[in-house]
Amino acid sequence: MGYSAEVVRRARQRLEQAKADRQSQQQQNLQQAYDRVPRLREIDRLLRQTMAQAARTAFTQGSDVQEIMNQIKEENLSLQREREALIAQHFAPGFLDDSPLCPHCGGSGYVGSTMCACMQELCRQEQRKELTLLHVGNETFDSFRLDVYPDRLDADLGVNVRDFMRKTYQSCWNYAQNFTENAGNLLFSGNTGLGKTFLSACIARTVADKGYSVVYESATHLFSRMEQAKFGGDEEAKAHVQRYQACDLLIVDDLGTEMGGQFTVSALYTLLNDRLLAGKPMIISTNLNPVEFARRYSPQIASRLDGQFKLLFFLGDDIRVRNGWGN
Repeated sequence: MGYSAEVVRRARQRLEQAKADRQSQQQQNLQQAYDRVPRLREIDRLLRQTMAQAARTAFTQGSDVQEIMNQIKEENLSLQREREALIAQHFAPGFLDDSPLCPHCGGSGYVGSTMCACMQELCRQEQRKELTLLHVGNETFDSFRLDVYPDRLDADLGVNVRDFMRKTYQSCWNYAQNFTENAGNLLFSGNTGLGKTFLSACIARTVADKGYSVVYESATHLFSRMEQAKFGGDEEAKAHVQRYQACDLLIVDDLGTEMGGQFTVSALYTLLNDRLLAGKPMIISTNLNPVEFARRYSPQIASRLDGQFKLLFFLGDDIRVRNGWGN
């Protein structure tokens, strides 16, 4: 499970800002406390002195060292009790809380070399921000409506459309809920306006909420950026291509609507091959059927999709106008 460098950078930036804001607020509160109760300033000064005295005493020798240390400790405890009593008398609970931003990592974002839960949550939030840029409606599994699919037989397949789409929905829900790095690949195939984009977005949000890195991209943008990275030397485009290769789940929407050509075929083959070899899951949605797919791209690409992707058909009538759904 890994987030893109950009997501981690933004999360770390937010954590640093939150830590700075907290420290600034703590300093302001402490200054207000000193102004209102001057004795607190004096106590803090004396506490610093006793700590310095204890440090010096620890390096001295003599039979009375332990006695001096006990006196310093008792004085320190007495000052702390007085400080706590003054704070409780004059200020609301928590006003002078000087604990770190996170009790586990101290606000660094890491416990040793392991990303702390606070940093993971910020990464999840930044991941969700990226997905909201592709907002096409209220893309949650709970808002998916089976009643918009006709309760009749499909003339070609001889199955009840609504019952068939119930199984498609359940397959998508199971995939999202049980997602791991070894979840496998899905291929959504069906005519325009049958909910492919909607369920893709549902999966993206659910998987991202679990802490996995998800890249959701239209085929048009994906191939455009791959072309810019290869021939234009565009650094931003190169960063996007790296995300396509490295993310835990790559979702390519509307494959087949992009401009065709030899570069597209080559780029798609390379992308598929690299992610399949790395065992990284993908979801592809397309309006093309398997025969059209092989004709538009290549038999080699069609073979990889047939052998490595679970095919989910989408049946019914165009439901976008009534529901504001995507493809």
